[in-house]
Amino acid sequence: MPDIPFASVILGNEPGSFPHSVLAERHPAIIRQVRDAFPYGPGQHTALDELLKSCTEGSVEPLPADAPDRDRWRDWGLAEYTGRSWYDVPWLWAESYFYRRLLNATGWFGPGAWQGIDPFRPFKRAELDAPETDEELAALDGLRDLPEDERARALLHGSLWGNRADLGFRLSAAGAPAGEPAPALVADDSETLWSLLPPAGTGTLVLVADNAGRELVPDLLLIAHLLAEGRTARAVLHVKPYPYYVSDATTADVVDALHRLRAAHGTAAEYGRLLWSAMADGRLTVRAHPFSCAPLPYAAMPDDLRAEFAAATLTILKGDLNYRRLVGDRLWPPTTPFRETTAYFPGPVAALRTLKSDVITGLSATTEAELVAAEGQSWRTSGTHALIQADPKGNGSGDVQRQ
Repeated sequence: MPDIPFASVILGNEPGSFPHSVLAERHPAIIRQVRDAFPYGPGQHTALDELLKSCTEGSVEPLPADAPDRDRWRDWGLAEYTGRSWYDVPWLWAESYFYRRLLNATGWFGPGAWQGIDPFRPFKRAELDAPETDEELAALDGLRDLPEDERARALLHGSLWGNRADLGFRLSAAGAPAGEPAPALVADDSETLWSLLPPAGTGTLVLVADNAGRELVPDLLLIAHLLAEGRTARAVLHVKPYPYYVSDATTADVVDALHRLRAAHGTAAEYGRLLWSAMADGRLTVRAHPFSCAPLPYAAMPDDLRAEFAAATLTILKGDLNYRRLVGDRLWPPTTPFRETTAYFPGPVAALRTLKSDVITGLSATTEAELVAAEGQSWRTSGTHALIQADPKGNGSGDVQRQ
């Protein structure tokens, strides 16, 4: 393991902490929202009520004996954590298992008429179909006459900020008005990222997606631009194999986003047609690896996934959850070097992340001091700050602790 300071795994057992609020408040609210979004029957209502009681008052329970992924979850720690309070197991694990149990309660795994029905689909579709999406797609036409590097920069920031694309399409990397006491972009390795995707690129870009809807669309637009401009010859988009964390992207969400782009006008429609064609000829491939829904850090990735990342010219991991899994969901000192926490990664890797949880690495001491002076510790979870971090020479030499 790299010689970096010890950092404890984040738990949810501290009242008043952000992880505790997610387990105690957000998860019950999600259960109620899902229950109200579909005309579920008595069996599902009962199962959702039982899950609500379990995650607020009870302990981790095993999966049903006939669960298709029972053995996989046993390998992922279920045997170790069964019977323990949700608050006393690693927060990353508790969150992930909550969503797995939610799918079981709604009938996703079947058998039955509700098998394969995404319980989060109404929320994803509402966001994708919102008028703001039209405005953001129309803004693409304003990038037509810019030099390629400026268009690439704008699209990178669109992907970074996700559903805050109004900020993302600004050409200023600052992302916040001048005079703000703390920067919106707290770390910026974008020049390193671009050096790994030169104008005459011939390799493969792997992008590990985060959310669906208005956050997936900018990811697809970035991929389309990189393919169109020859910065990569091929792209692989990793999504979740089943619904996860409310808005995480699945293959069905990719299809919805592509239809949304093709139905738009101007540059957005052109990008949509390019992506559709790239899917047909293999320049763009969608992957849904089971480990994408694992409650573990990427340090524990299986060999086949490690080989795929090792072969990529660059792997970009999008979003807060992927960041937690990349560096380890631990209470690192914020100045811990990003490249040391990613030393295990088998190839060049970059993170595009809006800050929505406590874990953070790679900040300068000055930036950390500015953030704390301006906002206390709320900057870690407010979603108003973001980062672009890159490790250009991951070599798999590290052995970061597994949770």
